[in-house]
Amino acid sequence: MPEFISAEMQDLRTRVEALLVELEDIENAEANDVDRRKAVIAKSKEYGIFQLTQSEEFGGSGAGPLALTIARESVASANSSMGGFVLGPDPGFLRNLTGEMKSVYLDPVMQGEKRWSFAFTEPSGATAPERQTYAIRDGADLVVTGSKSFVTGGATADFFAVFVNVEELGDMAAGPAMVLVDSNLPGVEITRSFRSLEGGSHVELGLDGVRVSNAHTVGEIGEGMPRAMSNIGEERLQISAGACGMGIWTIKHITDRLNAAHRSGTRLSDREGVRLRYSDMRIDLYAARSALYRTARLAEAGEDVVNEAAATKVLCTEMIGRVVDTAVQLAGGQALIEGEALEQMYRRVRSLRFAGGASDILRLSIARGIFDFDSGRV
Repeated sequence: MPEFISAEMQDLRTRVEALLVELEDIENAEANDVDRRKAVIAKSKEYGIFQLTQSEEFGGSGAGPLALTIARESVASANSSMGGFVLGPDPGFLRNLTGEMKSVYLDPVMQGEKRWSFAFTEPSGATAPERQTYAIRDGADLVVTGSKSFVTGGATADFFAVFVNVEELGDMAAGPAMVLVDSNLPGVEITRSFRSLEGGSHVELGLDGVRVSNAHTVGEIGEGMPRAMSNIGEERLQISAGACGMGIWTIKHITDRLNAAHRSGTRLSDREGVRLRYSDMRIDLYAARSALYRTARLAEAGEDVVNEAAATKVLCTEMIGRVVDTAVQLAGGQALIEGEALEQMYRRVRSLRFAGGASDILRLSIARGIFDFDSGRV
């Protein structure tokens, strides 16, 4: 559990909590969103928190999985609209770029000068290979055609990391590949913009004969899926930490509401039925945080946590769904008013069961590891 952490990690948690106190003042300041965001980033750098996701090459500390879990859970527990700017950009699978590709794509991302989006998901109905996004070779170039859906943050992206299938040409390598595509290239078109339940911004991306250099391939052709999934364990741990942080906030919020004076003349927290449901919330969160910190420690030790991260992600994201739903039920109809804190949280947490792999897909992956490969500890 999080209580059994080193003095160094306890100091980190204390620093994050101190930063979050100052975050409240910035959030409530009379300033525009851009200025508030800059103030949050500056303050986070002052506390040494922003740099946790940055490698030493970019002036960061290159924190490990346990430190990042502590920071992400703590930030999420504040439920601040500015929380998304506390930690710096994560390079994801771009971290292995070298040479010109590094200077054109990775360096500007890490310095906050460029934004990128992961274009992985095919539109509904594009399950057959011939209907999926593909690339053909043309000399030293790849010509990419197809479309992608649910490209998160695509409307403001400077470039896209696109999952494509490179077609065969003679004895040249073919197969899945990750290709970096600049948003301003001819043939790149945002065909639809939309928002999801929790307020996230997404686009559908059209690619009509988009020409990019072979050098824009991340890794080798044929390595597309391992490259795309190389950061998935960390992403699942990140989502799990966020879910537990939301759970901490939700339980604190509902505790205050249940202890407040009620029109019945007694506190709602005095009622046995309320206490039963409330205890279930705390039990759920306790179990999820136990799994979260065990998985983070295994990852910190360099273990392969593919199964543990999948199990933790399912456990934590389904936990927060139940916890918020129960909190809404205990708070009553007022909690459903648009803009109310629990109403906003209710919408936010539903998408977590899809991000980083839908719950049932992860369940099948865990079972497949056991039955088909006799591997995995979960």
